[in-house]
Formats: sequence, C-alpha cells, structure tokens
Amino acid sequence: MTASRFGRLVGYARPFRLAFLAAFAAAVVASVLDGFILTLLIPLFRLLFGATAAVAESPTVVERVLDWTVGGLIPSDSRGALRAVVLVILATVVLKNVAAYVAGFLSHYLQESVARDVRTDLYRHLQRLGLGFFQRTKGGQLLSRMVADADQAKWVVSEALVAVLQNVILIGVYLAILFALSWRLALVTLVVAPTVALVLRPILRRIRSRVAAALEDRGELTAIMSETLEGARVVKAYGAEEYERRRFAEVVQRYRRGVLQVQRAAVLAGPVSETLGATVVVLLLMIGAMAGGGTALRPEIFVAFLTLSLRLLPPVKRLSQFPAYAEQALGAAQRIFEVLDEPSDDVDTEATVPFPGLQETIALRDVWVVYEGDDWVLRGVDLELRRGEILALVGASGAGKSTLADLLPRFIEPTRGGVLVDGVPLTRYSRRSLRRSLGIVSQHTVIFNDTVRNNIAYGDQAGATDADVEVAARAANAHVFVERLPHGYDTVLGERGMRLSGGERQRIAIARALLRDPPILILDEATSHLDPDSERLVQDAIDRLLRDRTVLLIAHRSSTLMRADRIAVLEGGRIVQCGRHDDLLSAGGPYRRLQTVAGPATPRSIVEA
Repeated sequence: MTASRFGRLVGYARPFRLAFLAAFAAAVVASVLDGFILTLLIPLFRLLFGATAAVAESPTVVERVLDWTVGGLIPSDSRGALRAVVLVILATVVLKNVAAYVAGFLSHYLQESVARDVRTDLYRHLQRLGLGFFQRTKGGQLLSRMVADADQAKWVVSEALVAVLQNVILIGVYLAILFALSWRLALVTLVVAPTVALVLRPILRRIRSRVAAALEDRGELTAIMSETLEGARVVKAYGAEEYERRRFAEVVQRYRRGVLQVQRAAVLAGPVSETLGATVVVLLLMIGAMAGGGTALRPEIFVAFLTLSLRLLPPVKRLSQFPAYAEQALGAAQRIFEVLDEPSDDVDTEATVPFPGLQETIALRDVWVVYEGDDWVLRGVDLELRRGEILALVGASGAGKSTLADLLPRFIEPTRGGVLVDGVPLTRYSRRSLRRSLGIVSQHTVIFNDTVRNNIAYGDQAGATDADVEVAARAANAHVFVERLPHGYDTVLGERGMRLSGGERQRIAIARALLRDPPILILDEATSHLDPDSERLVQDAIDRLLRDRTVLLIAHRSSTLMRADRIAVLEGGRIVQCGRHDDLLSAGGPYRRLQTVAGPATPRSIVEA
C-alpha cells in the first residue's frame, strides 16, 4: 500500500523531471563541496597548530587529493598559505551555498507543482462524481483533502526525490572522506545505521497507527467549521453558540490529542538517532585514539575526523526522521486517492449522442430509486410529461419529489426501470447536451461570490452580451434592485449572495434561467418566507419563466397549482393521484388532505418539499 501511494505521488512529479534532475545535480554539487570544505580543515588546522601547509611524509588519501586540487594555489610561506586556504574555503562555501539555494528552490518548485496538479485532478474528479457522493460525504472533509492533505502529500515527493537523495549523497561523501582519513575508525562507525534502524522500527509502527485517525479528525474539524460558518444565521437565531463551541472544542481537542500522539513519536525519532550516533562515534573515536598511532591520529587528522563524524549525524538524523513524516504525508495522500478512486458516475460514454430536444413526451417507466444504505425513495413510478405541459409534483416532505426531478438531468439514475424521451432511453443522450436543454431553478438558490453579471450569465459567460443579461434581469424583475447596487451589474455579491435578500437571490436565479431560455424547465417554486412585495415580484417572474416551456414544477402555491395542466401527488415514493387541481379536490384523498392542512387561502397551500 505504501509503495503504491508513493508511486502515484511520484507520477505527479514526472512532468517536472528536468527540474528534479537540476535539483538533484545541484544537491550533489552542494554535498561534494560541503565535504571538500571539511577536508580543507586539514591544512587549516596544520597551519593553526604551527606547522606548514605542505603534505605530510605519510599522507592520507585526502591529503593527496587536496595536494592535487588546490596544492598549486597555496604558497610555501605560512602566512601566505593561511590566507590562501581561508580564501579557498570562503570561495567553496559561496559555491556550495549557491548550489544549495538552487536545489532548495527547485525542490519547492517541485512541491508546489505537484500540489497544484493534485488539487486540479481532485477538483476535476469531484466535478465528475454524481450527487450521491456529495450526499454521503461532508463538504468540510473534501475541503480538508483539497487544502491540508494536498499540502502534506506534496512534501513526501520533494523530500523523497531531492532531500533524501541529497542526504544520502552527503552521508556517502562524508563516509568516503572518513574512510580516506582512517578506514579502521570509519568502518566501525557504520554500526550506527543498523542500530538506529532497529531502534526506530517500533516508533514508526506507532506513527503509522495514529496518522489515519488524526487526519480524519482534521477533516471533521474542517467540516464543523464549514457548517457553522454557513449556518451562522441559524446558530445565532437558535442561541446555539455554546452548543457549537462545545462540539468544536470536543473535536479540536481530539485532533490535538491525535496530532500530539503522532508528533511525540515523530519528534522522538530524531533525538534517539542522534544520541545513538553521537554515543557510538565518540566511543569509537576514543577507542581509536587509544589504540592507534601514526598518521591516522595526527592532530589535524584527528580533528578533521572528529568534525566529519559529528557532521555525519545531522543527515543521519534527517534520514531517520523521514519515514516518520513520510507516514503522515502518505496518510494524507491516501485520503486524496480515496476520492480520486471513486468511480466517475457523472461521465458520458462514447456511445452517447447529443440530445435532439423533446418532441412529444418524457416518460418514467416503473422507476425505482434507492440511495446507498437507505430505503426505497421511489417505488414503481409511472409518469409522463408531455411537451409544452406544466406538470406539478406535490407531496409531504420525503415523498420523493426532488428525487424524481433529479432523474431528468441525470443527476441520479434509476435503480430499476428507466426514463424515456420520445421512446428513447435517456441514457442514450450525453449529459452535457441534455443539461443544456434544461433550466433548473432550485428552492435553495445558489449565488456565487462573483458579479451580478456573471451570476446571471453563469455557464454562458462567453456567449451572453451585456444586453442579454439586462433583458433577462428585467424579465425577472431584478433590474431595478441591481441598478441600486454600488456597482450595478459589476457588483460582487459576496459568498452565497449574502448582500442580497431572499427574494433578490431568487430573482437572480430566475434571470439566470431566463437568459438560458431552456425548452425544458425544472422549477422548485420558492416563495415562502418572503414579504408580500418580494413574493409578488418573484411570482410575476415565475409566471414569465413558465411561458411556452415544458415544465416539471415542485409546487407550493395554490395559484401555481391551479395553472398546472396536471398535478401528480406523491406519497411514500409512489404516485397516488394524478389530475387537475379541481378534479383532485373533488375526488378527495391525499391531495385534498394536503390542501386542508395547509389552508387553501395561503400562498403555501401545499406542504413544502
């Protein structure tokens, strides 16, 4: 599983292989120069200890390499030699840091490029998923995966492909120099690596077991924040601030506890490995110093070896910490891949054809619908919607009205049975072309954080002119209030259209549908909770919207129901009555009961969906 997740993440880095190769090359150069700087300590210490910079009688391999590379730059006199060695060290430090900067910048470039592509793929895939996925998945969880998990997952790519390799090279360079200085002492230092690995194994197991739960808690935290912010009006209206604070505090405390459990183990890995490494290296140096002799323990060689041994510990520490942090990053990647692996059930196959338009009827034949883990929502529905007809759906909440309406744009598919258009299965037509023939005005109006113009022209920003937008706004009784806004049609409406009243938001949504001028309309009539003036304006706009169209109407008003050609009454997922308003009232039964409960004189004569 871990290899699979890592392999998929590396796949996102493949388009940036040149950046990776450049970062890797720069990291190699920086590592080699870093080791070279440390070898220059040998002539520097020799000069500081009062000797000359000349190579000793029994030189080590390192001293021979130094003599070959920079020996010609160092004069014979001590003062000049010291000055030359210092200048060479400074020049090498500058070059090393330039290479380190290039490697670091390209590593971040790789990180952010991977994060961008992961988020883009995730967002694109979310748009290909059906409504069922969003009904069973919290929006906050998806936001957490899009933002926080993508940020965490990108880390493992750059760390694994650049930082880890850089540290491996650095360790290799240091070990090579150590062996060149004293192979006996260097050989025993290799004991550190397996010792650290053995000690860290239980720590990594603990991290792996805690990461998934911590990430789920983070997603839950985001979900609560999202719900509370979106429902701020309801929270305040019901005085539920304290309840929400307690709910949030419980989750944030659980998340804190989970993160601390992960970090307690992750942070422990570094000190443990460093302590083990330092202890072993110091002990081995002491043993070597007491037992050895000759060139291996000349003062400058001893100091250089000790310095290199200590410099070896940080990259070893970073490598030992990598698996711990990688587990967290791969856990985040797993949450992303869980969404990416969801089957795309809102995508057309190559066999579909463009929707030619409605000629006669849309027919539901023995349609059954069930949601995952739920009871049947629709049960054996047979219903026809004729071209140019207004068909109203009424029924108590949960009767199946919205589910039935969702079948037409193929937001959902029947579990059994089918939907036919002029005798042809609806699945024969591409969703995109079908939905271009539909207009949908929902009871829950969606306004985007964009200008009035772009909200009305939504989905057709390129084709709609300013004049088209204004004509649609006038027809929806929206032009007057839009003109009063600070910047007219260029006014940004804020998140969820919070700058507008309920009636104004509904009129913007109606203008959006009018601009599209769809031959088929699905309308969830929403005129409740409006003041009389707003209700009159919205109803007038709805009347214009209904003209000369085939309409499936989820109705709430007696006046609208009386103008419907037919009314279908749903109860428990079944069509229990169908006919005109007056005929259904005369027949009695469920429709009349709904009318009686709601009151025939009120705008909401039928119980809301």
